[in-house]
Amino acid sequence: MTYKLATYQSADGPRAAIIVGERVIDVAKATRVKADVSVMGILGDWAKAKARLEAVSTRQGLRGQPLSKVKLLSPLPLPGAVYCAGSNYGDHAAEMARAKGLPPPPDPHDLGLEPWHFIKSSRAVVGPMASVKHPAATQKLDWEVELGVVIGRRASNVSQKDALKYVAGYLVGNDFSARDLGRRAAAPAGSLFATDWTSHKSFDGACPLGPWITLARDVKDPHDLAIQLDVNGVTKQDSSTRHMIFDIREQISFLSSRITLHPGDVILTGTPDGVGNGRGEFLKAGDVVRARVEGLGELVNKIV
Repeated sequence: MTYKLATYQSADGPRAAIIVGERVIDVAKATRVKADVSVMGILGDWAKAKARLEAVSTRQGLRGQPLSKVKLLSPLPLPGAVYCAGSNYGDHAAEMARAKGLPPPPDPHDLGLEPWHFIKSSRAVVGPMASVKHPAATQKLDWEVELGVVIGRRASNVSQKDALKYVAGYLVGNDFSARDLGRRAAAPAGSLFATDWTSHKSFDGACPLGPWITLARDVKDPHDLAIQLDVNGVTKQDSSTRHMIFDIREQISFLSSRITLHPGDVILTGTPDGVGNGRGEFLKAGDVVRARVEGLGELVNKIV
């Protein structure tokens, strides 16, 4: 039975659930396994947990709650780590270069380069329908829809050939960015200490993830999914994950060669063109941002 892995707000706090059709079923109540109270706990025992969840999804008589009546949180309210691929769509790299008056950059493969990532604070994660406070320090709050990859097995020095075996599932992400806070204005030109990735990428609410985790087995090809974002109903980004520069296999293999990946870690795999910085448009209080990836649901957040 097809199901999605989610976290919902219960009277006792956040709890793991599976979504079967339009019903939400509390996992730990169904399995009576203590670790199943959280998605992180489930992913920590993913090889065995999959069988438990499959059994629950097909069990007769489990009614659960209507999805329409449940408040969903981020499926991973506090992931282990969030790794973000920088400039990983050719069209986005070109638009960011144009914003700086530079020519389009060459394909990094042609330069012998590997993937590169920065880290967003896991404390910046929020879920679907969460309000995101506009940081007072920025005048250039930007959007970036991304395909998120959820790790389901400990991964160290993984080959590209085997990389997708370590994926538990996929979700939608939005890499909100404070474009004018990425550089310390008082730092001398060329200073090694001029960049401020924390202010740029890790403010409160900077990392919406959700609305649930779609299992890897249910995603035929993660490299051929429509990926879109609109602001107040106006389309800003409309592309496909097939336009990634470094694909998911390359990213997992490279990251795992530098640092061990753990169950519950998330990799945001890059964004296509159409971000605000390339248009000279930025978010303001009252804006509603809808990010979606084909087959993975929709992530809606309001700027307040």
